[in-house]
Amino acid sequence: MGIKTALPAAELGLYSLVLSGALAYAGRDLLEASQDGAHRKTFRESVRPGWEYIGRKMDVADFEWVMWFTSFRNVILFALSGHVLFAKLCTMIAPQFRSWMYAVYGVLAVAGTMGPGYLLLLLGHCVGLYVVSLLGQPWLCLGLGLAGLASFKLDPLISWQSGFVTGTFDLQEVLFHGGSGFTVLRCTSFALERCAHPDRRYSLADLLKYNFYLPFFFFGPIMTFDRFHDQVSQVEPVRPEGELWRIRAQAGLSVATVMAVDIFFHFFYILTIPNDLKFVGRLTDSALALLAYSNLVYDWVKAAVLFGVVNTVARLDHLDPPQAPKCITALYVFGETHFDRGINDWLCRYVYNRIGGEHTEVVPELVASVATFAITTLWLGPCDIVYLWSLLNCFGLNFELWVQKLAEWGILARIEASLSEQMSRRVRALFGAMNFWAIIMYNLVSLNSVPFTELVARRLLLTGFPQTTLAVLLVTYCGVQLVKERERTLALEEEKLDKEKAE
Repeated sequence: MGIKTALPAAELGLYSLVLSGALAYAGRDLLEASQDGAHRKTFRESVRPGWEYIGRKMDVADFEWVMWFTSFRNVILFALSGHVLFAKLCTMIAPQFRSWMYAVYGVLAVAGTMGPGYLLLLLGHCVGLYVVSLLGQPWLCLGLGLAGLASFKLDPLISWQSGFVTGTFDLQEVLFHGGSGFTVLRCTSFALERCAHPDRRYSLADLLKYNFYLPFFFFGPIMTFDRFHDQVSQVEPVRPEGELWRIRAQAGLSVATVMAVDIFFHFFYILTIPNDLKFVGRLTDSALALLAYSNLVYDWVKAAVLFGVVNTVARLDHLDPPQAPKCITALYVFGETHFDRGINDWLCRYVYNRIGGEHTEVVPELVASVATFAITTLWLGPCDIVYLWSLLNCFGLNFELWVQKLAEWGILARIEASLSEQMSRRVRALFGAMNFWAIIMYNLVSLNSVPFTELVARRLLLTGFPQTTLAVLLVTYCGVQLVKERERTLALEEEKLDKEKAE
C-alpha cells in the first residue's frame, strides 16, 4: 500500500525545506571543523596544499583517487585513447574482426603494464576453467572458479602468484588484485554459460576475447559472458538515435564530477577527520551524522566516476555495460544496496537467484544470502573487517524479509489495511528511514573503521538520545519521502510509455 500514492505538494515542499535546512546547518558545522583541523599534526600526512587559485589545503587521504587523477592520469588516458582509436579504425575497415582487435590490444596492454609472466599466469587460469567447462558440470566450474579466486586472496598462493608481476610501481597491488579477481569471475561466467548452453559451442578464443577487453580488465565492471558475447559479435552494430550525444554527456559528467570532488576536498576533509577520533569527538552531532553519510556518498561517487569513464569507452565500442550503482542517497532497503552493479549482477545470476528463487521464503533466502555473502567475502579478501561487514549486511537483508513476513501476518496486515494509502506510505517511510541508517552503519565498518562507526552509533543513539536521534530520524524520513516521490514519478512515466507502445 502507498507505493504509488501521491502526497500533498505542501507536505513534500515541507520535507524539501527541512532536508535542505538540515544539510546546510550540518554542512556549516563540518566546514568549520575542517577549517579548525587543517593545521593539526594528525592531519599533516593527508591534508596538503591543493589548487593554488583556491588557496586552501586539500584532503588527499584516498591514495587511489590521487593516483588515478595525478601520476597515473596520463597513462590511463593514453591506454584508453589507444583502445578507442584502434577500435574505430578496425570498425571502419574490418568490423568483423573488431572483437579480435579488442583482445589483441588488451593482451599487449596487460603484458606491457604487468609483464609477460603475469599474462601467462592469467592465461593458465583461463585455460584451466575452459577445460573444466568442457565437462558440462556447473558445480565443478563454480567450485574451480572459487578456488582460483581464493588463490588470489589467501597466502601462500597469493604471494607466489604476485611474483609473476614484472617491476614495481604505485598501483601495482591494485592492478594485480583487480586484473586477477575479475579474470577469475569472467572465466567462471564463461564456464557456467557454456554449461548452460552446450549447443552454442563457445571456444577458448571467445573466452580470451571476453577476458582481455581492456576497459573492463583491471577495474570492471564485469559483464556476464552471454551479454558481452552477444553484443561484441554484432558485425555491423547500429547506434540508437541520440546515443553519441548521451556518450558525450556521460564523458562531460565524469570530468565535471572529478573536478567537483577535488573542489569539495578543499573545503571538507571527510576522509581525514575520521582518522583522528579525538577530534571527531569534538564535532557537533549534526556534523558527525553528515560526516558518516558523506563517507558512503564519496565511495559511491568514486565508483560512479570509474564506471562512467569505463562505460563511456565501452559504449563507443557499441556495448551496453552495467550502469553505475544506485546512489546511496536513494537507498533505504538492503535488497538494492551494492557498490558494484557488475559484481551484483554476477552474484545474482549465478548464486543468489538460483538458490533463493523468488526470495519470498525465509529459509531459501537465508541460504542464498549466506552463500552470496560468503563469495563476496572471498572476493573482498577474508579478514575480520570483511567478516563483520558480511555478517551485518547478510543480517540486514534477511531481517527485511522477516519484517515483511511479519507485516503480512494477521493483526499487522489488518492494521495497515485500515490506514489510508497516504498514511501507509508515511509509516513505511519511517521504517525506511531507520533502515537507511542501518545501511550506513553496516557499511561504514568497512569503508572507514570500526572505532569510528562505534563512536557515530554511540553519539547518535545513546548520548544524543532522544534529541539527536529523533532529529536525524526526522531529516532522514524527509529524504526517504522525497526519494519515494521520485520513484513514484518514474514508475508513472514508465507506465505511460508502456501504454503508448501498446497502442
